[in-house]
Amino acid sequence: MNPCTRLCRPLPRLSATPPHTNPGVWILRADDRVRTGDLNLGKVPRYQLRYVRKADAIYRRNASAPKPSGFELLTAYPSSMSSTSHPPAGEALFWGDGLVAFGLEEVRHDLAALSEPGFWAVVATFEGEYTFARFAEVEPSPTPPGAPPWIPGALEWRSSISREAYLAAVEEIRSEIARGRVYQVNLCRVLSADIAPELDLLSLAVHLSAGNPAPFARYLRLPKLEIVSASPERFLSRDGSALLTTPIKGTAITANDLLEKDNDENVMIVDLMRNDLGSICTTGSVTVPRLLALEKHPGLVHLVSDVRGELRDGISWAEILQSTMPPGSVSGAPKSTAVQIIRELEPTPRGPYCGAIGWVHGQRGELAVGIRTFWSDGDRRQLKFGTGAGITWGSDPGGEWRETELKAARLIALASGNEVASLS
Repeated sequence: MNPCTRLCRPLPRLSATPPHTNPGVWILRADDRVRTGDLNLGKVPRYQLRYVRKADAIYRRNASAPKPSGFELLTAYPSSMSSTSHPPAGEALFWGDGLVAFGLEEVRHDLAALSEPGFWAVVATFEGEYTFARFAEVEPSPTPPGAPPWIPGALEWRSSISREAYLAAVEEIRSEIARGRVYQVNLCRVLSADIAPELDLLSLAVHLSAGNPAPFARYLRLPKLEIVSASPERFLSRDGSALLTTPIKGTAITANDLLEKDNDENVMIVDLMRNDLGSICTTGSVTVPRLLALEKHPGLVHLVSDVRGELRDGISWAEILQSTMPPGSVSGAPKSTAVQIIRELEPTPRGPYCGAIGWVHGQRGELAVGIRTFWSDGDRRQLKFGTGAGITWGSDPGGEWRETELKAARLIALASGNEVASLS
C-alpha cells in the first residue's frame, strides 16, 4: 500500500466567525498564519482558526529560508512588548523565530517551570536534562542582534568517533537490526575545537544567519551555556491544543541522490511520531497532512513530513515533553531500544545537540530539533558541533560516514572562516 494512502487523512475545512464587527480590532489567525482584510478561507491552511485582538498581538516574519507548510508565515501571541528597549551587550539573551528576549529573571531545570507565566527559553538535551530561562523583555527582531564580526582564529576540529570506529558501529547496528532488536538508529559524533573563552558566539549566530539561513535558527546565551543553532527541523509547534511536528529523515546533495532507504526511514519515523503524539492527543486527531516532501536547504536537500494532532484537555508542557523527548528523527525506532544502543555505542553525550531548543509562552511554543548546532558550556574553552546519520539494514557504512561529513561541512567551514573544513 502506498504509505501516503495509509498515513494521510484529509483535514476538515474549518471556518471562524469574528467576535467583533470592526476589522481594525480583530485579525484572523490560523495557527501561525495571520491574514487581514478580505479573507479567503479556502486559502487558509486547514488548521484551527481563531481571532485575536490586534492590541494583544505582535507579528514577525521568518527569515527568507526554505520553510515547510503550516505554521510558517506570521506569529501572533500576547505579550508586553517594548519597541524602544534593547538587549544589553554580554548579558543573557535568546533569539529565534523573529524574537529577541532579554532581562533574565530566573533559570530553572524542572518541567513545572513551563506551567508558570512568562516567556521561557527552552533547552532540552538528548539525555533528558532541561534548562528553562524566563526573560522579562521580548521584542521583534528578524535577525540576531548586532555583534562584532566573527573572527575565531584557527580552529582544529576533533571527532569523538574515528572513521573506523564509526563504520564498526554502523555494522553493530545492522547486526542489532538483523536480530530484530531495532529497526533504525541515529548514530552521531561530536566535533570539538579549542576556543578562547571570551569568544562571543553571538557573532557566530550573526555570521550563520547570513551564510546559512535556517527556518529554525536560534541563539541562546546563559551563564555557562551558549548555543548557536541553524536547525532546519521543527520539533514541536504548539498553539493551544494544536500540536505539529515535522521530522526530517533523508539527506542528500540533490534530490537525485536520495535513496529508497531515505523514504523508508522517513515513513518509519513518521509512524514513531504518530505514536508519540497519539499518547497525548485526542483519539483520531493525529494526521499526516504532508509526507515525503522535498525541502532545499543551503548545500543539501531533505525529505520532511508533517504530523499533527489535537491535544487532550489538560495536557501540560511537562506531559508533552515527557511523551516526545528525545525527538524521534534523531533517536530511532523503537525509540527506547534505539536510545539504549546509542548509549552503548556513542562515547560522548550529545548535550543540546539532538535535543530541543526554542521557547514557550503559555500554551504557545516553538521548539526546534537541536541539529546543525554549535554550543559551548562549562568554562567555554571548547566549541562543539554534532553530526550524524540514520542507520537501517540497508545502510552502507561508508555512505553513512559521508553523510555526517555532508551535514557538517558547510557549517564547520563557516564557523572556521574557511571555504573547506577538516572533519577528521
